[in-house]
Amino acid sequence: MKNMTLLSWNVNGVRAAVKKGFLPWLQEASPDILCLQETKAHVEQLSHDIIHPDGYMGIWNSALKKGYSGTATFSKEKPLMEMSNFGDLTLDGEGRIILTEHKDFYLFNVYFPNGARNRERLDFKMHFYDRFLGFIEGYRKHKPVIICGDVNTAHRPVDLSHPKENEKTSGFLPMERKWLDKLEKHGYVDTFRSLHPKTIEAYSWWDMKTYARTRNIGWRIDYFWADKAIMKRIKKAFILNDVMGSDHCPVGIEIAGT
Repeated sequence: MKNMTLLSWNVNGVRAAVKKGFLPWLQEASPDILCLQETKAHVEQLSHDIIHPDGYMGIWNSALKKGYSGTATFSKEKPLMEMSNFGDLTLDGEGRIILTEHKDFYLFNVYFPNGARNRERLDFKMHFYDRFLGFIEGYRKHKPVIICGDVNTAHRPVDLSHPKENEKTSGFLPMERKWLDKLEKHGYVDTFRSLHPKTIEAYSWWDMKTYARTRNIGWRIDYFWADKAIMKRIKKAFILNDVMGSDHCPVGIEIAGT
């Protein structure tokens, strides 16, 4: 079986991304699975070539509120199972998660909440984090779990340009980073950092208002976290920082075939 390439990208609005060349890019990149976050669209607002791009099955989960949040997973092969309603208002209300089951793993495509707006949203983010971790542990009993998406937190000082100045900023708060520590303690591995332990200035998000991307003043907040049980099969982890069209860029992994 050939290796599989998985990509994840916060597109900051799928309709805007399409206008910037998203569909031709997808055909050229040709990942086996692509997970999108912050799609900001309901299916009825989209054309068929966006819902199911050529060669892909599209799975969509939209927020109740239009123009907000949302996720989509595109897969060349039909997943064994798909789910976007988990019976938990915290996890379900904003269209933030799509679960797909594949031969050797479960894949969670997640757009984690941003806690920067106010204390209420920070509390929601932390509650979402905890509910999510408890939820995925049940699936892990059956086969390895891979988590990808915009986590909205930089884990360590090396993962953002100005760590000292952002210690009191949501996205680098001690409580947020401790949850990523907890994720590690549960046996999940940050694939990029595991395979590139000494790499610096590797970011996936840049502030558009300050033109930070041209100076590479950024944050690495987009991840693939993998159950250590499947980590030995992950041969590559990478950041496609030359891909434009959003304030984020795609991140990815390559999994060895069996």
